[in-house]
Order: sequence, then structure tokens, then C-alpha cells
Amino acid sequence: MTALSLSGTHFALFDLPEQFALDADALDRAYRAVQAQVHPDRFAAAGDAQKRLAMQWATRANEAYQTLRHPLQRAIYLLHLRGLDVGAENNTAMEPAFLMQQMEWRESIEDAVGAKNVDALDALSAELREDERARFAKLAALLDGGADQAAAEAVRQLMFIERVAGEIDAQIERLEG
Repeated sequence: MTALSLSGTHFALFDLPEQFALDADALDRAYRAVQAQVHPDRFAAAGDAQKRLAMQWATRANEAYQTLRHPLQRAIYLLHLRGLDVGAENNTAMEPAFLMQQMEWRESIEDAVGAKNVDALDALSAELREDERARFAKLAALLDGGADQAAAEAVRQLMFIERVAGEIDAQIERLEG
């Protein structure tokens, strides 16, 4: 465990480039390699201090892997490394076109729920997922191009889209249940 560092970035832990575009297979391989080194089961016969250290490493590896594995979390983490707080809680300012789109999505959800129209909710969910895919492609270009302020706004928009998609899923489940 001496070759690893508890204080480095998630990217450094897995020996990956510090960028948004990520080879998912390389991440998986690196995660398995780190886990093979630090898994607490390997230290079952070790002293208490070594067991605690192994547990810290395993926890660190799991947290890093989960963060890098999910694109939105990876984007937030990258911006954090660059000194930017996405500020989703206090910074709700968004471009007017996106605000209008938000209102349209909300109205569509209300209409579909009121009509108990699961097909309309499914269609809206598909529309949101397609919009999300396009926004992730744009986010990748912004982050890997160093446009961090614009990337932070794109992240806030994607966070909203994920929330709305979750609400749609919950409404579909409620209507079907």
C-alpha cells in the first residue's frame, strides 16, 4: 500500500488523465487493481493499524470510483479540483431559454399526471434523456476545453434535468402502482 497516496486526486489514484473524457474500461481495470491491493480481506491476519489503513484505502477507492464512474459527479469533481464550486444550492441563475424549457417540462408533467397518461410521461422521459445526452456531449467539450464557468452552468442544468427525470420516474411508478 505504500505506492498509493490517500491525499491524491481520484484520477491519480487510478493513474488516469485529469479530464472529463474517460475510458470506462480503463477506470474499471484500475479500480479492480487498487481493490486487489487494498481489500480488507487481504489484511485479515494483520494488526489493527494495518486493518484500519486497509479499510481507509478500500473506502477511498470506492468513493473515487463512484465519483469518476458517474459523468455528472465526475464533472462536479473536476470543477472542484479547478477551484470552482458548482453552487447549485445558491446559484440558480440559468440562461432564459433553459428556464423556459424547465417551465414547459413542468407543465407537461403536470398535464400528463393530471390525465394519468403514462405514455406521455414515458415520451417526456425519453425527450429529457435525449436532451441530457446532448448536454453531456457539450459539457465534455467545455470541461476538456477549459471553459469552466460555462461547464458549471451546464452541470447545474444537468442536475435539474436529473431531478426532473427522477420525478417523472416516480410519477410513472405511482400511476402504474
